[in-house]
Amino acid sequence: MRHVSPLRSRLPILASLPLLPLLGGCNWVVLDPAGDVARQQADLVVISTWLMLLIIVPVMALTVFFAWKYRASSEAPDYDPEWSHSTQLELVIWSAPLLIIIALGAVTWVGTHLLDPYRTIGRIDHARDVPAQAKPLEVQVVALNWKWLFIYPEQKIATVNELVLPVDRPLRFRISSSAVMNSFYAPALAGQIYAMPGMETKLHAVLNKPGSYEGFSANYSGAGFSNMRFSMRGQDEAGFERWAEGVRKGKGDLDRTAYLQLEKPSEKEPVRHFATVAPDLFDAVVNLCVRPGKMCMSQMMALDARGGMGQAGRWNLAALSYDKFGHEAVNAVLPGQSAGLLTEADQLFIKAFCADNRPTTALGKVTGAPLSTATLRGAGLIWPGAKPATERAPASPETAKLAAAAGPAAS
Repeated sequence: MRHVSPLRSRLPILASLPLLPLLGGCNWVVLDPAGDVARQQADLVVISTWLMLLIIVPVMALTVFFAWKYRASSEAPDYDPEWSHSTQLELVIWSAPLLIIIALGAVTWVGTHLLDPYRTIGRIDHARDVPAQAKPLEVQVVALNWKWLFIYPEQKIATVNELVLPVDRPLRFRISSSAVMNSFYAPALAGQIYAMPGMETKLHAVLNKPGSYEGFSANYSGAGFSNMRFSMRGQDEAGFERWAEGVRKGKGDLDRTAYLQLEKPSEKEPVRHFATVAPDLFDAVVNLCVRPGKMCMSQMMALDARGGMGQAGRWNLAALSYDKFGHEAVNAVLPGQSAGLLTEADQLFIKAFCADNRPTTALGKVTGAPLSTATLRGAGLIWPGAKPATERAPASPETAKLAAAAGPAAS
């Protein structure tokens, strides 16, 4: 066996010592953030770590101590191989961890409730409360594949992959996604929160220091995930207003048509600005009805609240389908029809009922017509091509009686 000198075995460690000062340039943004909410979250992590170390360090030290004191070669006079129990020692062993768990539970329970992302912030920093007249800046966030869209409804502008915020002003984020679940995370500002299609999540925060920071998606979302990042800048109130005014004087209109183009998957998207934005765009994104002819989820829920839609619900379900099952690739011209006679709603209705690619089967027996078709129409839903209620012929006395008996669900 070759002998290795102790000095030679320590050479790799000694050689790495000059590199340790370089660690001083690391940016510990999670533990040294620029926002008060992130600062409180960092304090919660540090306090929890210290509380856990209060029990972990003594246990590790005592493990080494007992292993050394009661080693096989030890001649300690107090060694007693028959010892099995000590009430006093049991109290110490179990009471210390119990107290730590109680303290840790109290700190985390209070801290997590105070830092609820849906809860408005109560202070600018540790020394300043939020002024009573302060108005939060609302930013609507949409996670696209694979880029971030930020809409400023108050300033009536929008940006891609750039988030500019005023310093020391309360912030309210409304967050959603266009396709798959992502996670909005700006470590210098606050903790991460998920962005999900068809849903809206909220985040309240504040940025206390001007400067440049970075945000990204913390939830894997496909091929372009690693480049799904955005720049975040903090400016004073005057600087933020100048930046917003500059965007308004630029070019680019973000209406629904432009959004549908922007929504298409793309990677490494550069920063883009939009001088105007459709006022109802974010709500349409959340309700999955940006594309013309689609029923919004809020509309469908309103119909459900009025008693449901019966068989007509198949049309509504088809209208809500988002890039699935070919519902958006409906031929606008049917055999025997001329172009331009069918609306998009008509096409979706036909697709739902007639083009589901399933073989039809004959009924084994003759089924009579329903006594009333009111329940098939749903809650006031007009079938495509039907005349408005004011133009339809009055119902027969028999049909009126059946509709009245069916209640509000049939109206």
